[in-house]
Amino acid sequence: MAWKVVTANKPGAWKPYWLELFDRLKHSVPPDMTVIVTADRGLYAEWLYHKIVELGWHPFLRINLGGQFRLLDSHDWITLTDTVPFVGSHWCGVVQCFKTNPLTCTLLARWDKGYTDPWLILTDFLPQTASTTWYGMRSWIECGFKDTKRGGLHWHFTKITDPKRAERHWLAFALGVGAAIALATFWLVSVGSEADATPPNSNYDDLPPDHIARTQPPAKKPIRFLSCFRRGFIQIIVALLLGQPLPIGCFFPESWRSPTAFSSA
Repeated sequence: MAWKVVTANKPGAWKPYWLELFDRLKHSVPPDMTVIVTADRGLYAEWLYHKIVELGWHPFLRINLGGQFRLLDSHDWITLTDTVPFVGSHWCGVVQCFKTNPLTCTLLARWDKGYTDPWLILTDFLPQTASTTWYGMRSWIECGFKDTKRGGLHWHFTKITDPKRAERHWLAFALGVGAAIALATFWLVSVGSEADATPPNSNYDDLPPDHIARTQPPAKKPIRFLSCFRRGFIQIIVALLLGQPLPIGCFFPESWRSPTAFSSA
C-alpha cells in the first residue's frame, strides 16, 4: 500500500505526488507480474497514461464522455458516445483518441443495464485481450473507504489536521488489536479471505424434508453476506475471546474475468 495525504481544498498540482508514488512502487513489483492501473473517471491525463506504460504496467483509465476519436485508417472524427449509443451495447478498437493531445491506444466501451453512463476505458492492451469488465475492480477501493472509516477502523473520527502527521498515523494508528491502519487492513482481509474461501461443510442434508431451503432453487452463485474485512475482524475477535492463537490468514484470489466478445469497426 502507498498513500499521500494533502491538505483538503487547497489548490495545487497532483502530478508530482503521483510520480513520487510510482517511483517508490516500481521496484516493489516483480517484473513478471501483470499490473493493471485503474483510475477514477476524470483523473485521466496523457502523462499519467505514458508513465504507467513506461513502468511496464498497463493503464486502464476511464475517461469522461465528452471528446472524439478516430480510427487509425480514417480521417473522420467520431463522438465517443457514438460507440455505445444504447444500454447493452459495447465496442472496442485501436484508435487515436482526442483531437487535442491525441493518444494512440485501445478504446474499450461498454454500457450495461443498471448503469447511468457507459464505461469508456483507455488501455494499451490489444482489443482482443482485454475486457471492459476488468474496470469493475476499481470499485474495490470504495469498500476500502468504508473499511477504514465507519465500517471498520473509524478513521473519520480523527482530529488530526496536519497532513504529515496523518500520513504517519496511517502507518502507526493504534487500533484495538495494536496494529496500523495499512497493516491492520492487510491482516483483516487476509484472515477473512481464508475464511471466505474455506467455509464449513454444508449441513443441508440434515435439514427436515419440509424446510424452506429445500423449496428454494439453488443460487447460481454463492452470495457473500460478509466482506472479507468484516469476516477477518470477527475471526480475530473470536480468537481473542477464546484465548486462541491469533490467525494469520492468506489470500485466495477470485477467478480472473476472461475477455468478452466485442464488436469492432
